[in-house]
Amino acid sequence: RDLRMSRGLGDVYKRQAFINSILSIFTQKRLAQIDFFKANPIKVQRDTLQELLTLAANTEYGRKYHFNTILTAEQYRERLPIVHYEDIRDLVLRTMEGQNNLLWPEEIKWFAKSSGTTDAKSKFIPVSPSVLENCHFRGGKDVIAIFNRLYPEAQVFSGKTLALGGSSEVSKSNSHCQYGDLSAIMISNTPFWANMMKTPDSSIMLMSNWEEKIEKICETTIKEDVRCLAGVPSWFLTVIHKILEKTGKNNLHEVWPNLELFIHGGISFIPYREQYKRLLPDPKMKYLETYNASEGFFGLQDDPEDASMLLMLDYGVYYEFLPMSELGKTKPRTLLLEEVETGVNYALIITTNGGLWRYMIGDTIQFTSVKPYKFRITGRTKLFINAFGEELIIDNATEALKRACAETGADVYEFTAAPVFMEEGKKGAHEWLIEFNTPPADPEYFAGILDQELQKLNSDYEAKRLLSLERLRLHIARPGLFNDWLKEKGKLGGQHKVPRLWNDRTHLEELLLLDRK
Repeated sequence: RDLRMSRGLGDVYKRQAFINSILSIFTQKRLAQIDFFKANPIKVQRDTLQELLTLAANTEYGRKYHFNTILTAEQYRERLPIVHYEDIRDLVLRTMEGQNNLLWPEEIKWFAKSSGTTDAKSKFIPVSPSVLENCHFRGGKDVIAIFNRLYPEAQVFSGKTLALGGSSEVSKSNSHCQYGDLSAIMISNTPFWANMMKTPDSSIMLMSNWEEKIEKICETTIKEDVRCLAGVPSWFLTVIHKILEKTGKNNLHEVWPNLELFIHGGISFIPYREQYKRLLPDPKMKYLETYNASEGFFGLQDDPEDASMLLMLDYGVYYEFLPMSELGKTKPRTLLLEEVETGVNYALIITTNGGLWRYMIGDTIQFTSVKPYKFRITGRTKLFINAFGEELIIDNATEALKRACAETGADVYEFTAAPVFMEEGKKGAHEWLIEFNTPPADPEYFAGILDQELQKLNSDYEAKRLLSLERLRLHIARPGLFNDWLKEKGKLGGQHKVPRLWNDRTHLEELLLLDRK
């Protein structure tokens, strides 16, 4: 029997070695291309820009700005304006109605639904065939290629990957287009060979009811040989706790002994790192971060000892970088890749093979290296909370407060809000500290109305409330608290303001401590 077991294990190791060798063969060419753009970043980016301009020269947008006469990156920077979603929304909606050749020459049938702007609940980002194949899917394949180079003996790809996306329902706007969360679009377009490596099947991943979907995921994956997880850290905690509850196990390695890799992104992993160490205690566990947004795939971690990500320069995306000092100016001046410095915050401006031209995505980054170009995400260009992927912006917060006050007769003087990070077995939440001129008669009713209005205004917050967020928590501040806090910091009066939303608890904890004095 021992001999049979030894032979069986030998067969397993041989099969795993064979899979890794096949992966190495298929990834060698791609790894050489990555090494090339790392060594020649400026040439690759200039070539990318000229290719995009040539392809889109006869689109409505290309004719408007005379793409065919733009010969340099400097001319491009001077001629085209930086745009936000509101600036191109009419062109996007016309594209959704079936009009072609407006922003990009390909027929676009897919649109990634993302959280809203100041005057719309949702925005719809065009996902062209080029951006899907050469950006999003290439990014996923590059994660495999880089991981295989880093860990040639790893056995991750001999088993299944459990990929947990966002709200995966796909909707039809009309006969011309479909829209949904980016993860839904990728699931709907994933080639058959990739689906063979994933669990559960797409019918479960595309379920619209979150509670039912999580239940089905747990039921169908517990007995699978899951070796890799891919998704947002906060969302996965819900699944992990559910699986441990169902199995009675203490950690996830007792359920999936071959689990070895977590590919994560979407939000900062820092608040969740210790929880994951407890839930996945095996020292063989590895983590890789990616930067994959609705607008494109921009970066991935290529060194486990370095928390920053490599800027991916050959995905059909051309980058510019706006110093924060230029924000709000009538004619802000961006920096080209060769002009950036390490340790400086930049708003990210992108031009893509999906028809986004000098588009401000809203994220801020800071370069940690320029040889090669590596960066980390530092925040958003506006005040926000995005601890769970909800992307709550200040405009959502103020409008929801306005509606809650109208409903209850309350009057707000000042407020701030911050996340409550998940603890073992518990969901996260938003915690609000509000100083009222006229407080509501029933604070709990006020909190409920505020929470409902936030869901109406922000589709991402609405989705996360079903999965990873409890109803918001409300504290009523004593009169004068915020002014006292500003005074303590020497910032009372003038242009100093209370940070209305903050993505960590620093300011909120200071205010709560002062409120108890």
